[in-house]
Amino acid sequence: MVIVCGDSMCEMLNYWLKTVDDYIWGIPLMGLILSGGLMLTVRLKVIQIRKLPFALRLVFGKNNEDDVDAEGEVTSFAALCTALAATIGTGNIVGVATAISAGGPGALFWMEIAAFIGMATKYAEGLLAVKYRVMDENKHAIGGPFYYIEKGMGPGYKWLARMFAFFGICAGLFGIGTFSQVNSITAAIGNSFESEGTGNIMISVVGKYPPVTVITSVVLTLIVALVLVGGIKRIAKVSEMVVPFMALAYITATMALLFCNAGKIPESVALIVKGAFAPKAVGAGAAGTMYVVMQKGVARGIFSNESGLGSAPIAAAAAKTKEPVQQGLISMTGTFIDTIIICTMTGLSIVVTGAWKVEGIQGVEITTYAFNRGLPLSCLASSFLITICLIFFAFTTILGWNYYSERCLEYLTGRKNVVWFRWVYVFVVFVAPYISVTTVWMIADIFNGLMAVPNMIAIFVLTKVVAQESEKL
Repeated sequence: MVIVCGDSMCEMLNYWLKTVDDYIWGIPLMGLILSGGLMLTVRLKVIQIRKLPFALRLVFGKNNEDDVDAEGEVTSFAALCTALAATIGTGNIVGVATAISAGGPGALFWMEIAAFIGMATKYAEGLLAVKYRVMDENKHAIGGPFYYIEKGMGPGYKWLARMFAFFGICAGLFGIGTFSQVNSITAAIGNSFESEGTGNIMISVVGKYPPVTVITSVVLTLIVALVLVGGIKRIAKVSEMVVPFMALAYITATMALLFCNAGKIPESVALIVKGAFAPKAVGAGAAGTMYVVMQKGVARGIFSNESGLGSAPIAAAAAKTKEPVQQGLISMTGTFIDTIIICTMTGLSIVVTGAWKVEGIQGVEITTYAFNRGLPLSCLASSFLITICLIFFAFTTILGWNYYSERCLEYLTGRKNVVWFRWVYVFVVFVAPYISVTTVWMIADIFNGLMAVPNMIAIFVLTKVVAQESEKL
């Protein structure tokens, strides 16, 4: 049986999604997120620079994991790894490529600006998550924007907290948590086997899709199901093992690529800065107005590091710690690692190799082209390398966003519905490969933006609380 969406219907749906996406990610939302981060940066005296060395020592040195009396379910490092598992994903490989392809090299500049400002936002989110979290008699922790909205802003704003939780569930099920990650995995593996990609929106068991796509979706679904059965502790354990390994492997590969093309880096950096303010001058294409460049850079930057979305504080709330400020600092390093380091290296790789200018390729194909062109390896070897990195990145993001979605659902309905929700999530993972790439990223962008609105309203209102707590530093 085959259910097909006709070309005209698909075009109409994509047009409608693009209209909604452009409206949500317009000047008001970008202004809300950037102004909130800028306000915190000033109020906290540029904490992302002043306290970054200390924050990194907390992450990689001896932190509060030995504090046996602290409330929570996992160590602060495990909570960070869970958050990084959700943030270090396709945004670092596919999202950067999509942004530069749509807006030119200048989009990377605005990704960096959004990340630098977003570090202050991520600090505030982590701090508020621990300060306002709720613990039951079994030390089960639940927290995040829904609780710092309800408890920090007051019960009268519970409707806003529920709005965030609802959008969080949608983002996990239909956006950043499943569709974009699974689609990228199957596309990367399909490209390695010379597949034709995912095509238009449709669900098909045989015929349209090559066997490798169907096999990948089945295997991935089974592995995800096995991990999710164990809940947050198993997700955190897997994240602690996989996240440091995958990040180190990818950083090593991109450093090798940049070393092999070191002579082109100064020119590429100049191209990125020029493209941020004068995109036409670097041949960014018809869509390359400064507004489009900024929009794509900021949107993809937030998609990657999730600063302002309110997702990462859901994981931070589970940390075994008594100090909200300390967890805020640890959370802040997530944006630094995700965007300032990993996305920058991906973007530079794409620019120095000229992959962003190649016509007829999109998404992961752009980054794969950069690795094929920039590394002294065979195309088969470099394609395999990027495919493995993407699989690990996307897989851990699927796990992390399941946890976020479950906590949102738990806030709305209680724990009784969590078990069946996991199976719905697993089913969505199974069908996700059969959605078109363009549609996937627009859906993810839309739900990300809808999540950010109630969260950023709370950040603005609770800035004074963040500043008061930060006086302990």
